[in-house]
Amino acid sequence: MAAGELGELGERLAERWIVRRGWRVLARRFRVGHRDLDLIAQRGQTVAFVEVKTRYSSAFGGPVCAVGRGKRRHLWRTATVWIDRYGDAGVEYRFDVIGVLVGGGLIRVLHVEDAFSVDRVR
Repeated sequence: MAAGELGELGERLAERWIVRRGWRVLARRFRVGHRDLDLIAQRGQTVAFVEVKTRYSSAFGGPVCAVGRGKRRHLWRTATVWIDRYGDAGVEYRFDVIGVLVGGGLIRVLHVEDAFSVDRVR
């Protein structure tokens, strides 16, 4: 499976994961120029900007490890555009990471809520 196909599979699995847990998906692959947010989801008064990382194994670290400082900055900048366009003052915003491991006939999902704070991005 090509990297792009693996990523798309992971995003679909992550979306099903969060929908089953009561989240409503507001946007998929929200793009601003060359930057994007994989999923934007809301549950109650919380909106999560979700980065999805899909791997065949965790041999090189888990999903949160794959979201470095540069990627966090990229996500923050893109989220800021989304908030400016569609945001609501009464909503709490956060960044989540969903790691999807596919391999050996198993699918494992790890949802790391509030994976990093905006203060550590800037």
